[in-house]
Parts: sequence; C-alpha cells; structure tokens
Amino acid sequence: MELALDGSVVLVTGGGRGVGLGITRAFQSAGATVVICGRTEPAEPVADFIACDIRDVEQIDAMVTQIVERYGRLDVLVNNAGGAPVVETASASPRFHEAVIRLNLVAPLLVSQRVNAVMQEQDTGGSIVMISSINGSRPAPESVAYGAAKAGVNNLAASLAAEWAPKVRVNSLGVGMVRTDITEEAFAPIMDEATAAVPLGRLAEPSEVGACAVFLASPLASYVTGATLLVHGGGELPVYFTRETP
Repeated sequence: MELALDGSVVLVTGGGRGVGLGITRAFQSAGATVVICGRTEPAEPVADFIACDIRDVEQIDAMVTQIVERYGRLDVLVNNAGGAPVVETASASPRFHEAVIRLNLVAPLLVSQRVNAVMQEQDTGGSIVMISSINGSRPAPESVAYGAAKAGVNNLAASLAAEWAPKVRVNSLGVGMVRTDITEEAFAPIMDEATAAVPLGRLAEPSEVGACAVFLASPLASYVTGATLLVHGGGELPVYFTRETP
C-alpha cells in the first residue's frame, strides 16, 4: 500500500510556521496540494494561503467555499492552529480562559463541521486530523484551559468519527513537546530538563508530527478512525523517576 495522496487537496490551519509548517511540508512531499490559513500571511510563501480567523464562522465559510471553487474538492483537513501561554490559573481572567477554549476546541469543531459538509458529498469522502496534546490526557497546571480544550479535542475526534462515518474518518494526534522557535524561546530555562524527561532523549521535530498526520490521512490508515495516536517520544517521565534516593 502507498500513501496515495497525489492530487489530494489538504487544508492545514496555521500551516505556515512551527508544527503547522512541518505538517504542510509533509503533505507536499506526499504529493498533495496544500492550502494553509491564518490571520496573517507567512513572510515566505510555503503554500496557497487564505486569510482566515478560524474563530469566525463567516470567515470559515468563505475559506471553504474559496477552496472548493479553486480546486473542486477538499480531501483532508488538519486542525493544527491553537496554543496558549502558560499562566497562573487563579489570576487569569475569565476572558483569557474563554479565548483559549474557543481557539483550541470550538474553532476546530466549527472548521470540521464546514469541511465535513464538503467531504460527505464527495465519492471518496475525506479525512480530518486534529492536532491535540499530551496535556489533554494528563494534569496541565498553569495550562488548565488549554489542557481541558485538548482533552475535548480527543473526545471531539472520537465523537465526530462515530457520527460522520463511513464517509469521513476523524483522528487525533496527542503531541508532546516539539522543537520550534516558539518552544525554544518559551522553555529555554528548562529545555535540558524537558529533553531529559523524554525516553527518546529529545523533542519531536515538526516533520515527525507531519509524517504522523500524513499517515492518518492516507489509505494506510483506512481502518483507523476515532483514535488518538500518541506522538510524544514515550511520554515525559515523572520528576520522581530521575531523583536520587538517599
């Protein structure tokens, strides 16, 4: 079996930088035509770009319509856009929590809903991949809204997979720390400790997340739906595991 993505049209939200860029390039290497979206266009063109704030339903509708008019189809959606800064939960404002959940959970639901309407009318259906986080399946202190949203994304994938089958497959990637400019800047003081806590001894590269997204979207995963594939290098070991006992 092969990836068989030649000629496929793929939408990657937030596909112009970081993990999203790794996903974009992975699909391009597999022969797909990639459309990326975001609020601002990347400084260097990496794929067909459509300006869209995925928190706005009207902008989502306009984007999906434009893709179908331009390419005649939409085969794969990768809900990658998201993220949140680390904050103290007790002092964070209600507006902050709401914004994090809207970006990381509500927006992927809205984009998926609009894209599903297109995929259901296609003979070949389609595939949706959610980029989630290991914070969705473990405690996430100082990232509670983000962790809760990502837990919701995993359930969202499983629920949509059941509801939209058999035409559309929906899966999720539970991603650990990935080496990007944003990660290296935000976690510079603890980067050595974070790396040492991963059994594989390093952070993921964006291209490795991209490869897993390509797999889930491809015919190689034709019987995989409603699943969360962990992409975390074995997980981050608990702090006590590396402590020296007296």
